[in-house]
Amino acid sequence: MSNRSDLLTIQKPIWSASAERAQSLAPLMRALGDPNRLQLVLLLTERAHTVRELTDATGLSQTLVSHHLAPLRENGLVTVTPRGRANVYELCCEAFADPVKMLASVATSTDAGAEACCVVSS
Repeated sequence: MSNRSDLLTIQKPIWSASAERAQSLAPLMRALGDPNRLQLVLLLTERAHTVRELTDATGLSQTLVSHHLAPLRENGLVTVTPRGRANVYELCCEAFADPVKMLASVATSTDAGAEACCVVSS
């Protein structure tokens, strides 16, 4: 007699894969959810910067810039390279820069943002 358990396979629900994916993406989204961190990321889409350059560009204190760079670094969104007495920060990869720029464009309601995302139907 055949064992019925051999014939039955338990599959994960279809939502499981997307739930797991969302779970893994949540820390990254949290890291980007702060306006100061997002401002730093937007600056880093242009080129690598030292903490001093980021401080000058944002008006934030050195301590606050470093504080906001930490979760970005911990989540692998930015990398740091020591250069002399300075640390140079850059985005983890070029592939990350384009979506960030596009989202910023859409969010600022520029013509480019409207064209990239929204089509107004009459």
